[in-house]
Amino acid sequence: MGNGGAADLFKSATLIKISGFILVSVVFFYLGKHFSDGSSQQLVFFSSHQNADHNEITGPPASVALSPNHNKIFNITSLTNETSPAQKNENQEQQSIGSVSPPPPPPPVPAVKRMGVVDENGVMAEDFEVGEYDTELVENWGKANDTADLESDGKGDKVRVRVNKFPLCPESMREYIPCLDNEEAIKKLKSTEKGEKFERHCPEKGKELNCLVPSPKGYKTPIPWPQSRDEVWFSNVPHARLAEDKGGQNWITIDKDKFKFPGGGTQFIHGADQYLDQIEKMVPEIAFGRHTRVALDVGCGVASFGAYLLSRNVNTLSVAPKDVHENQIQFALERGVPAMVAAFATRRLLYPSQAFDLIHCSRCRINWTRDDGILLLEVNRLLRAGGYFAWAAQPVYKHEPLLEEQWEEMVNLTSHLCWKLVKKEGYIAIWQKPLNNSCYLSREEGTKPPLCDPDDDPDSVWYIFYCFLVLSFLEEGYGSNITTWPARLQNPPDRLQSVQIDAYMSRNELFRAESRYWHEIIESYVRALHWKKLKLRNVLDMRAGFGGFAAALIENQFDCWVLNVVPVSGPNTLPVIYDRGLIGVMHDWCEPFDTYPRTYDFLHAAGLFSIEQKRCNISTIMLEMDRILRPGGHVYIRDSLAVMDELQEIATAMGWHVSIRDTAEGPHASYRILTGDKRLLQA
Repeated sequence: MGNGGAADLFKSATLIKISGFILVSVVFFYLGKHFSDGSSQQLVFFSSHQNADHNEITGPPASVALSPNHNKIFNITSLTNETSPAQKNENQEQQSIGSVSPPPPPPPVPAVKRMGVVDENGVMAEDFEVGEYDTELVENWGKANDTADLESDGKGDKVRVRVNKFPLCPESMREYIPCLDNEEAIKKLKSTEKGEKFERHCPEKGKELNCLVPSPKGYKTPIPWPQSRDEVWFSNVPHARLAEDKGGQNWITIDKDKFKFPGGGTQFIHGADQYLDQIEKMVPEIAFGRHTRVALDVGCGVASFGAYLLSRNVNTLSVAPKDVHENQIQFALERGVPAMVAAFATRRLLYPSQAFDLIHCSRCRINWTRDDGILLLEVNRLLRAGGYFAWAAQPVYKHEPLLEEQWEEMVNLTSHLCWKLVKKEGYIAIWQKPLNNSCYLSREEGTKPPLCDPDDDPDSVWYIFYCFLVLSFLEEGYGSNITTWPARLQNPPDRLQSVQIDAYMSRNELFRAESRYWHEIIESYVRALHWKKLKLRNVLDMRAGFGGFAAALIENQFDCWVLNVVPVSGPNTLPVIYDRGLIGVMHDWCEPFDTYPRTYDFLHAAGLFSIEQKRCNISTIMLEMDRILRPGGHVYIRDSLAVMDELQEIATAMGWHVSIRDTAEGPHASYRILTGDKRLLQA
C-alpha cells in the first residue's frame, strides 16, 4: 500500500469505528473481571464461592443474597441436585453468623397409585391395582349363565362372550307352559278345591327352561288374518279332544287338514254375530266400538265372542284356565285373537282396576256365588265405573229349584255390590256397575262386603290374594271420565296423574311425547324396513310404557293386536293403557309368561334388557321369547350397546337369524336395534 493510501486510511471514518469498538470491548472486559472476582459487590444474586485457592469451582452456588446491600443469606441446597462438603461447611459458618434459619424441605411427593393397566406415561404396566370389587360376584361369575363362556382371541386372552348352541327340549314339552305345568309344585299344594292348581307355580331357581321348545311335526306357517278367524292348520295345534267334546255346540270342527270355527258357542249356537246383536239390542248404551272398546271374555272357549267383536272395533281379551279343555287358549291365539291363560281361583288377575268396559261370561263354569261372592268382588275390581257384566247361563233362564236358588243368590250378591240389573232377556242377564259412590254411602251399617281399606291398592296385582276388602270407593273421574273410541287413544286420561314417576315435565307432555316418538319410529320402519310386508297379527310389547308403540301401529293401520306388558320392576302404567282403549298385563320377566308356545308373530322390547339384567338372567328371558315366538316370527330389540353383544350371541345360539342396525340417531348413538327372525324349521 502506498504512502498516500496509508494516510487516507488514518484519516478515514473506518479507523475511527475500529478504534471505538476496541476501546468499548476493553472497558466491558475490565468491568466483568472486576465484579466477578469478588473485589466488589456483585450485581448478580448468585455467588460463585470457590475453594481456598480460588482456582476451581467445586459445586453450584449454595446461597442467594436478597440484594446487593443486604447481608441476609438463604440456603438453597434443597433446591439443588448435589451439595459438596465444602459448601456444607460454608453453610454452617453462615448459620453461625446469625443468618435466617432455612424453611423445612417440602414433603416428598406421594407415589402414584395406579388403578389401571396403563401408567401415567400411557405405557402398559404390570404393577397396578384393580381397586375394590365384590368377591362374591367374582367367585360366582361363571355361574350366571351355564351356557355362556369366553372365547379366546388366539393369544390366550378372553375377548368376548360365547354362548353354546341351545339343544331342543324333549318332544313331550312342545306345549309346555313353565309356570302352569309345574307338576312338582302342584303336587305339594295343600288344597286344590278353589282352583289353585290352575294358578302360577313357577320352577325354582336353577330349574328354569334351558332348551328350545320344539314345534309339532308338520308345523306350517299360520294362516293369515282374517282367514285365520275361520280356519287354522290341524298340524299347528294337533289336539282333537276339544272338537270331540264340543262337536255338537258349534265351537270347532275338523275338516281334512284344518280346524274350522263356525263362530258359535254353548249359549250362542246360532253364531256369535247374532248373539252380539242381541246384547246390543238389550242395552243400546253398550254401543260396541264406541262406548264399549275393551272387553274381557271369561271362560272363552275358542274365543269366537272376541273374534267377532274385533270387526266391531272392540278389543276383547279372552281368558280361560288350562283345564280339561286345556288347548282353548292355544286355538284362540292360533286364530289371531287376543287371549291369555288365566283363572279365577285365589289370586287377583293381572289386570288393573276399572279396566274393562264389558265383562262377559257365557257358561264359563265359574261358581260366582262361592265364598260369599268373592269372585264377583274381583269382577267388580276389574269393571270400569258404569261398565257392564253380561252373564249367559242356565240359572238365568231355567226354572229348576237348584238353579232358581243360584239365581236368587246371584241377585242378592250383586245388589250388595250396588250393581243394577239392567236387563234380563232369554238366557242373558246384564248388570251395570255404578258410576259414583252414592250407593255405597247409603248402605246400611254392617252391610257386606265392607268398603275397602284405604291402604289397599286395587291396581296391585302381582301374586296378590283375594280379600273381602276390595269394594273400593270410585275416585271421581278416574276410570269413568274417558272419551269414546277412537278419540280416547290419544287423549291423556285422568289416571295418568296417579302414575308414580319422576317427571320433570307434566305427565301429559310425557304421554304425548311418547306417542310422537313411536309414531315417527313406526313410520320410519314402514318406509325403510318395509314393515307392511311383515304379516303381523299377534304382537307382544314387552315393555310398553304408556302404550305408545301399540297406538302407533293402530295409527299406521296395521291389522294386528298388541298385548302391552308392564314389567313389575317399573312404574305401573297399566291403568293408562286400558284407558286408551288398549289391553295389557302386569308381568315379571324374571319368570315365564302365561301363554302357550308359538303364539306371537312379533316380539318388541325397548330398553328392557339394560334394566332387567340387574335382576334376571338375560338368557332366561331370551329363551322365553323363543318359546312364545312362532317359527317364522320376528323380534325387534331396541337397547343399549352394553347388552347388544350378549343378546346377539344368545340369539345366534338359539338359531335365530340376527342382525344389528343403527337407530335413526346414527352410528355414534348409544343404542342399537337387534332384529331376529326365528327359522321355520329348528335344527
